Amino acid sequence: MSTATTTAPTARADRPARPDRPRPFWPLAFLHARLGFLETVRIPIAVLGNLLFPALALLFFVVPQQGVAQDPLMATAAVAQLGTFAVMSTCLFSFGVGVAEDRAQPFDPYLRTLPAGAGPRLAGRVLNGVLWSYLALVPLVVIGWLLTAATLTAGRALAAVVMVPVVAVPFLLLGLAVGYRLSSKAAIAVVQATLFPLAFAGGLFMPPEAFPSWLDALSKLLPSRAARDLAVQATTGYEAYAWAIPVILAWTAVFAVLAVLAYRSDEGRRFR
Repeated sequence: MSTATTTAPTARADRPARPDRPRPFWPLAFLHARLGFLETVRIPIAVLGNLLFPALALLFFVVPQQGVAQDPLMATAAVAQLGTFAVMSTCLFSFGVGVAEDRAQPFDPYLRTLPAGAGPRLAGRVLNGVLWSYLALVPLVVIGWLLTAATLTAGRALAAVVMVPVVAVPFLLLGLAVGYRLSSKAAIAVVQATLFPLAFAGGLFMPPEAFPSWLDALSKLLPSRAARDLAVQATTGYEAYAWAIPVILAWTAVFAVLAVLAYRSDEGRRFR
């Protein structure tokens, strides 16, 4: 009587190798952030545009006004206002225009088919946008330090550093909504038509104290005014209006919904 023996199955040479486990979320997000940073650095004019315009505005419009430039409180507030504009500009152009241009490239559909999903890529874009927001402030801070009486204590400097992502995220989400919804040519026009009215009405080029009452009331409903007042509060201690935090949180939620809808619409239109 023969006895049955069992043997462990052996791997066949022609059997495909078991795929590696997917990489964790954050290493993939940092990889996408690094890719986005290198792509931007390779286009010097894009870097110069983000870094120079707010600094030139401070140099030409604030420094010559000695009554403002040599007053520590007013000079610091002016630097904070233009710093808010620098962050807004960086986020809207990097994401509104940058994402629209990426979508026109053949590499973008390939990335959308990878099994990692959209999360790491979007997180990488956010990290890259926040990094460029910090870099956009460097020439502005240097000019304010050298040519004006603007000053920060260590605590206010730390508060200003923390405030940068708070200001960046809502406009970053708005940029994503524009970039995933429109073509590159349309995105440029929409970003320009959005950025400058928000900046003027938000008190980034002219202090809200100079606004007529109706414009001041309307301005307080805008994300740019809320971001401006919170930035000025962080750097000078001048109290922001009471609804600044609820306003910026509400706009952040609205822009997040618009960004998700735009991404899903683009995905359904191009990959159905």
